[in-house]
Amino acid sequence: MTLLNAFYAQSGGVTSVINASACGVIETARRHGDRIGQVFAGRNGILGALAEDLIDTGLESAEAIAALRTTPSGAFGSCRYKLKSLEKNRREYERLIEVFKAHGIGYFFYNGGGDSADTCFKMSQLSQSMGYALQAIHVPKTIDNDLPLTDCCPGFGSVAKYVAVSALEASFDVRSMAATSTKVFVLEVMGRHAGWIAAAGGLIESQGIPVVILFPEIPFDRPAFIARVDALVKQHGYCTVVVSEGCHHPDGTFLAEQGSKDAFGHAQLGGAAPVVAQMVKEALGHKFHWAVADYLQRAARHIASATDVRQAYELGQRAVELALEGRNAVMPTIERTADEPYAYRIGVAPLDQVANTEKFMPRDFISADGFGISDKCRRYLLPLIQGEDYPAYAGGLPVYVSLKNQAVAKKLPAFEIV
Repeated sequence: MTLLNAFYAQSGGVTSVINASACGVIETARRHGDRIGQVFAGRNGILGALAEDLIDTGLESAEAIAALRTTPSGAFGSCRYKLKSLEKNRREYERLIEVFKAHGIGYFFYNGGGDSADTCFKMSQLSQSMGYALQAIHVPKTIDNDLPLTDCCPGFGSVAKYVAVSALEASFDVRSMAATSTKVFVLEVMGRHAGWIAAAGGLIESQGIPVVILFPEIPFDRPAFIARVDALVKQHGYCTVVVSEGCHHPDGTFLAEQGSKDAFGHAQLGGAAPVVAQMVKEALGHKFHWAVADYLQRAARHIASATDVRQAYELGQRAVELALEGRNAVMPTIERTADEPYAYRIGVAPLDQVANTEKFMPRDFISADGFGISDKCRRYLLPLIQGEDYPAYAGGLPVYVSLKNQAVAKKLPAFEIV
């Protein structure tokens, strides 16, 4: 009997634990070598499938694949390329099926966020309509934590831990200088429409740090914000502001909007921190410092959450098991069963209820004044940042793996990607 091969790809912004999911997929597929043949990876995400640029993961040692669990970012390359709708460019989807047919691929594991879930769902539908047996399983990943039907998303817990630790350490710095120098520190974090990452900054309040959080879910109120900063500085001598890149004015325009679009058609953001800091300077005259966490927050594997690493691996593992169980067009999920002590189980969600749907911060996770987090939010966040899963170190630096990523021989004519 000829075994079906598997295709795995990483999509969108990478995380410090997406490779842990890759490790889970590949190691589990190898354990089921009697049912799954080769595991191919797409070089630079779905572009690798369109270009028939497939990586043979079978050429990697068991040790190298295991090392993915402690290596940040996307080992096979990711991409911000959104397939058009079936109506607008059916040819792209048909090309994917042609590549899968040529290489005997019957399992499709797509590791990404909401747009990736949409692509995965469309592939499952098209393959059925074309009479090609393909099981499409979405492996969740997003630092934004905005996928529905799952308690949390792999990548988020580690970003939340990084933001909380960074905000705490910077706040200690500001506090020590506040008498004669900086009184306000502004940290900008990712989060286009959902304020989950910014919320993590609220965890430092438990150590007596005065903090103001600006969420995308709460329209920016400049007078109220200035009054809040003024009150905290008067009371404590300083304060820290954590602002989401998606913070916006009441009319919907982002504080940090640059006027350009990214590959997915989203407004290109970046620069909320200096905007907010300058507001404080103009209104209150306080000296400030600001920082943009940017790639640092999602690449910081050295301080990843052990909970996050474990869940990322388990969801990759479960994706393969779901495929072997005959499931299609589904996504493995995290189902929380208790806060203290924290407990969860792995569930499953249909992709037609996941694709193109965002999960926002509930209003009761945000304080009444809109500038902080509630106790309910704190109970939600704390388990997700627990534990340290340090990589090995050598010469004072983490040891991360770089794979061979050797290409599989092509079998089809070239395809123009537009």
